[in-house]
This record gives sequence, structure tokens and C-alpha cells, in this order.
Amino acid sequence: MADPRGFMKVPREVAQRRPVEERVHDWNEVYPGTPGRAVLPIISRQASRCMDCGIPFCHSGCPLGNLIPEWNDLIYRDRWRAATDRLHATNNFPEFTGRLCPAPCETACVVGINRDPVTIKNVEVAIADKAWDDRRIVPETPEWHSGKTVAVVGSGPAGLAAAQQLTRAGHTVVVYERADAPGGLMRYGIPEFKMEKSVLDRRLRQMRQEGTVFKNNTTIGVDITGEQLRDRFDAVVLAIGSTIPRDLPATGRELDGIHQAMEFLPQANRAALGQEVENQIVATGKHVVIIGGGDTGADCLGTSVRQGAKTVTQLEIMPTPPEQRPVNQPWPTYPMIMRVSSAHEEAGERLYAVSTTEFVGDDDGHVRSLKLSEVAMKEGRFEPVEGTEREIPADLVLLAMGFMHPQHNGVVEELGLTLDPRGNIERSDHFETSVPGVFACGDAGRGQSLIVWAIAEGRSCANGVDAFLQGTTTLPRPIGPEVRPLVV
Repeated sequence: MADPRGFMKVPREVAQRRPVEERVHDWNEVYPGTPGRAVLPIISRQASRCMDCGIPFCHSGCPLGNLIPEWNDLIYRDRWRAATDRLHATNNFPEFTGRLCPAPCETACVVGINRDPVTIKNVEVAIADKAWDDRRIVPETPEWHSGKTVAVVGSGPAGLAAAQQLTRAGHTVVVYERADAPGGLMRYGIPEFKMEKSVLDRRLRQMRQEGTVFKNNTTIGVDITGEQLRDRFDAVVLAIGSTIPRDLPATGRELDGIHQAMEFLPQANRAALGQEVENQIVATGKHVVIIGGGDTGADCLGTSVRQGAKTVTQLEIMPTPPEQRPVNQPWPTYPMIMRVSSAHEEAGERLYAVSTTEFVGDDDGHVRSLKLSEVAMKEGRFEPVEGTEREIPADLVLLAMGFMHPQHNGVVEELGLTLDPRGNIERSDHFETSVPGVFACGDAGRGQSLIVWAIAEGRSCANGVDAFLQGTTTLPRPIGPEVRPLVV
């Protein structure tokens, strides 16, 4: 244990973000330097609050099973190299999760039963960023090669985790990505102010130096068929994500100016990186309405603010969440409470318990406003509340209501994979699909979830692939596919 009385003596402190009036004028991360550097002055004190519990529920709160009390103790004792090793023992990419994960480990922290939990996420990102600064993260090349080949389709966090694990196990791994650069939504979905792409690129450099090969601008099912992929490789991993977005079939949906979030965000990311974007969807000078109250909606909010939107309104059909953990969501579950992201600090209005009834357009066919009404739950369904209808201006409407399932046309249909009732790829306990030698992990099999679940899925899938190729495996398996996602 770091300090037996640390949780009693030291209050919870988190890394301080840059002032709003400064950060909304650039695309840099909202923390000064990096999140890890921002938290360094307080990191030892915060690590001292960890109680090293007899049963550390933070382990079960984290899908990766991160050894949180161990690296908290090591940081308190100023043993950074050992802390880096313990962190990477369970997590391939702690610099990603330390920035992007909503930290279910903290809501499962035992200290959090009756006081503020340990700042686990801050400690994690500090360890990772300092390790990169001190050049302690180096390529881990395999001692021998198995002679087996693996194709990984998709380069999001699940695909990257599976690829790195399998490369280090001695297999020859090729990662196929249909975009012009690897990273999946971490590259073109996550805005720079949440994670700068240099953070992603340095990890990709490590993977290339370890031997992982990346093939960009390649769509499986178009440039290479699924059968050709099976013929070329001993095993195939599908980490293609959940990419079919939910739509809103309200009157006026066909009007111009109504877009899916993943039409808007990738363009904004490319522009922020200095790339030319033709016919870019921009929020500049517009009344922006974002439908959906989750992380993607917050990303749209922060992006719209930086583009110079006139107003931004975020709509959520669920009622306003409470400030404190509700009694029906007891510790150590992840509670649905009011959370304020960095984007919510910057601008915009959040409306809860409302539903869009109609989009109203101008004579030129462009959206002008949005009609909404308050809703209430009746017999398990949200019903409009009479007399609450109103209209708000909307020059740009962004649909950020989540994703339903992976794209079926293409490699999924070509290989004839069995789907589950939700439209996701069905897998066995070893992550193998209905086609022998073809595996699936991440959102493609689990459904839309968190980055920490994606990495855990990738690591677990690599365990199944290695056992399939070698007959046995020593690769870790954090989870099995029967564990359902944590909905946040």
C-alpha cells in the first residue's frame, strides 16, 4: 500500500485544463502540454490515496483488468519504470485509454463508496506520457517467428491490440485499413482537442518497428475479396467496427444541412490536420443542433465551437441525469449521472427529455429550424407531452445517436458470416466466427462500446487466434465474448 492513510489525508485532485477562452481558438489537447504532464505535479499525492484493497474492485471495473493498486504504489514510491511495465502488462495503449476512456474503474473504486475515488485515469495517462518522454517505451520484437500469417481488417483500437499481440507472439501480421492512414475512429473520429494524432502516430511507429505491416487505402470486399484474404493468410481477424449509424426518420429528414456525425467529424479532423477537404461541412456562423447526448455529440459540440458556430444546442431524449449516484445504480456499477466533458465547459445548451418531431426547411430545400417536444416515459416508451411543442433555429443538424452494427455488405456477406440478433458478427468463446479461421473482435462483434472494451477484445481475440494457429497460447485473455458491453 502506498500510504495507509492517504485516502483520508489527501483530497481528490484532477489535471487542470487550459482556460476555455484560450483552447477554443486552437485544436490542441485541452490540457497544457499533455494530459500526463498536466497531472505530474500532483501525481504522487493522488497515487497515495489508493488503499490496495483486499478485493480491488477497480480490477473488475476495468475490462482490461488493469493492475491499478500495483502501479499506484509504484508511482508513490517513484518507481516509474516498474509502473510502466505493470501498466503495459494488461494494456497495449494506456496513452489512448488515459485520454479517451470514461474510467469505469473509478466508479468501482472502493474509496468511492463514501468519498471521492482515486484519480486512476490521471495516474494512468501520467505513467504513459512520462514513459514516452523518457523513451522507456521501445519496440518489443519477437524472439522467433512462427511462420504463420494473420490478416487484421480494421485499425481501430481492437484491431491494433490484436495485431500487436499477434506480432509479438511471432506471427506475420498485416493490418488492412480502408482510410489513407491507420487508427480508425481514433484518427478521423476523435477530435484533436481530445487526442492529438501525434499520440497515435508514435504508437504506430513502435508497431511497425516490431514488424506489423500496414496496408492503407484497401477495402476488403472491393480491392481484395474475403476469399482471397482467406487464401493468403492462415487466420483473419475482423475488427471492422460498428459503422452503420442510427438515423432519425422524422419529417424533413431529406433536407440539406442534416448530416450524420461521422460525415462531419472526419472532415473537421482532416481540416485540422491541414488537409484539403472539398465541400466541407462546417458550423461557422450557423445555429447547430446536435441530436444525441453521448461522447460523439460532445465531440461535435467542441468541433462546432472551434469552427465558430453561432449557437450550439445538444438534444437528449433521456431525462436530466442526477448529480449523484442513484440508489438503483449502486457501487460498483457505472452510474448514469450528470457528466461535463471539456466541450460542455466551452459553450452550448443541453436539453434533456426532448424529441425531434420535424425538420423545417427553406424554399431552397435547406434546413432552417427544428421542431421538438418534451417527452415522458409511458408504458416503456417515450411519448410527447402535449403543449410542449416548440421550434428552435437550426442551420446545421448533426445526428450523433450511436451505431447499430457493422457494415454487412462487403467482407461479412462475402464470407457468409453468421450474425447475432442485433446484426453483429456472431463469435464462439474463442472469438472465432462461423467460418473456421476467421475471427471477430471489437464493436463488430460486441456492438458499439468503449475504447477500453475494444482493446480488451483485441487482446482476447489474439489469444484465440494464437491458440488456433499454434494449438496452445500464452497470450492473456482479459474477457470472453459472452461478457456484455458496459453501456455508457
